[in-house]
Amino acid sequence: QVQLVESGGGLVQAGGSLRLSCKAFGRTFSLHTMGWFRQAPGEEQEFVGRHWRSDGSTTIADSLKGRFTITGDNAKDTVYLEMNNLEPEDTAVYYCSAHVFGSNSPYWGSGTQVTVSS
Repeated sequence: QVQLVESGGGLVQAGGSLRLSCKAFGRTFSLHTMGWFRQAPGEEQEFVGRHWRSDGSTTIADSLKGRFTITGDNAKDTVYLEMNNLEPEDTAVYYCSAHVFGSNSPYWGSGTQVTVSS
């Protein structure tokens, strides 16, 4: 089992920045990837980005490139999402997800609210 705990959400003005953190607990040695999704009110869940622990590679959704960056610190079992030049459209609950080797079912955190005011 893996537990994920997000932090760093909050209220920010448009143009501002936030850094979200997600720390994994439990069987972290089995982790393959850690990443982020988001869900705005009335919208479907949207992929944000992913970090591969084996080689440190990352990917960010095309629509967010240039503003969002995902990084990982394997020693801390933590993945970060740096969000710059935030827009009101970025308002959502941001969820951390993780995959372990040998399973297609992701683990999920409880989410952290990000609200961007105009």
